[in-house]
Amino acid sequence: MTDVAAIEARLSALAQRGVQIIDPRQTYVAPEVRVERIHAGVVLHPGTRLQGPRTFLGPGAELGREGPVVAVDCVLGEKARIDGGYACGAVLLRGASAGSAAHLREGTLLEEEASTAHAVGLKHTIVLCFGTLGSLINFCDALLAGGTSREDHSEVGSGFIHFNFTPWGARGDKATASLVGDVPRGVLLRERRIFLGGAGGMVGPRQVGFGAVTGAGQVVRKDVPEDRLVVQPPRAVDQPFAADQLDAAEPRAGRQIRYIAQLHALLAWYRQVRLARVPGSREDVREVMSAAIATLSLCVAEREKRLAAFLKERGEAVPRLTAPELACPLAIAADEPYVDHVAWVRGLAAADVAACVEWLRAVEAAVIAGAKP
Repeated sequence: MTDVAAIEARLSALAQRGVQIIDPRQTYVAPEVRVERIHAGVVLHPGTRLQGPRTFLGPGAELGREGPVVAVDCVLGEKARIDGGYACGAVLLRGASAGSAAHLREGTLLEEEASTAHAVGLKHTIVLCFGTLGSLINFCDALLAGGTSREDHSEVGSGFIHFNFTPWGARGDKATASLVGDVPRGVLLRERRIFLGGAGGMVGPRQVGFGAVTGAGQVVRKDVPEDRLVVQPPRAVDQPFAADQLDAAEPRAGRQIRYIAQLHALLAWYRQVRLARVPGSREDVREVMSAAIATLSLCVAEREKRLAAFLKERGEAVPRLTAPELACPLAIAADEPYVDHVAWVRGLAAADVAACVEWLRAVEAAVIAGAKP
């Protein structure tokens, strides 16, 4: 079979499964893509290229609404969208979307109904439910939480950059991941939204509290406490600089250890709650949850690698960061019919919410405690 005939055969197989291919002449599906991982109701617009054996498109997922899309080993949940651009290894949960000219690299996880406008670059970026990124943004090596719905969500204003590189030392480093909100409270979808003003940026590693607002047109260089409106004027600096100079290990090492501990808490949430709740009848949801867990594990490995390089260059010991096996305090069951995760979380009683927060905080605290000499 010729290459053209093989492509046509794959497209025909997808169409027979109920995939809507707007123009087969302008749609490419690579031979390693498994047809059975593309669900009925998927919409492929002209200019779509699917590559990679990991590729998975859940019911109603859509690619290329606003322009060509190259999707390599991406996993999209029900009704998730990439409107245009390039994505490799990204995971988008139910209803998440990325606008045109997206550039989504490995370690990208967008939870339910999280979204980006056009021309947004993400790598090792985690956006919890409903989080929104405006246009013309680079937001790599960061986690964003906060908000309770699509009408009440944390947001990053257009033209924002998370500066995730520090030039000190022989080659510089990326021990700079930032927490905007946190995991133990953020996953319960009851915290105040956060707003990072556009036409500016933030120098990692920063920590921003729930309810905080940073004004537009600034570069945030200090942490922002909860429920504060902050505009930080830059200070003038003119001093000698040596290309190989090093800053001290602290406080950056401690911040990165906390970030890693938060990722472990999020992994516990996904493994013991999110995946454990999914019944066998929802294979599509199980597949997306498993991909999210793999992505979070990748993010942990990346942060550990960056922290180790940072500490070794400064002659410091590299801690061994392990998460304890702390059981979720709730009785989790894979009930039929499946209740969507967001609806389930919203239905939790106040006592159950408090118990989950304390459990996830305990996971975080144990990882941090284990890192101490």
